[in-house]
Amino acid sequence: MICSMPLSYVKDRRSITAGKRRPPRRLLIVVRARPGVPTQGLVNVAGTVFRCALGRGGITAAKREGDGGTPLARMALLGGYVRGRAFSRATRLPLSTIGPTLGWCEVPGDRNYNRPVRLPYAVSHERMLRDDGLYDACIVLDWNIRPRRRGRGSAIFFHLARPGYTPTQGCVAVSRRTMARLLPMLSRRAELWVMR
Repeated sequence: MICSMPLSYVKDRRSITAGKRRPPRRLLIVVRARPGVPTQGLVNVAGTVFRCALGRGGITAAKREGDGGTPLARMALLGGYVRGRAFSRATRLPLSTIGPTLGWCEVPGDRNYNRPVRLPYAVSHERMLRDDGLYDACIVLDWNIRPRRRGRGSAIFFHLARPGYTPTQGCVAVSRRTMARLLPMLSRRAELWVMR
């Protein structure tokens, strides 16, 4: 005798996962060059598009120190810096306060190349507490961090743009208003993807 059992299924998938927590979705920030303007771009975050500034060398697949190019890459958001109370800290991304002794080494031959350093520092570096406020909110991108290769570019950040979205030195820069809107969505699970 063959025993038959009626097939059962659940019509509503929500009842299966009701007691289980799903991991949060990875936020993908897609950056493309603006048509006809290689030093400006469009940032797409979950279907909403914002303007941005790119490096003076446009988007490049062969990033080198000092070329002004924005690397063609998929980069994790590692953490960041904010200036005082310039921005809300309501974000899941680890943020530190920018102080007068914070710098970033940009000399390929130095042992602290592409790392934060304490100022004063003997070799060429970028001062993070800027007079123009571009780093009032500055997110460190995982470009040439792990592994770090000499001369492949340093200080690639997601930061604030100058008026008119003038070119950066290779970073991706958005308006103050856009950054304030994006910060609450950012976490270490987010990725910034520069594409052509």
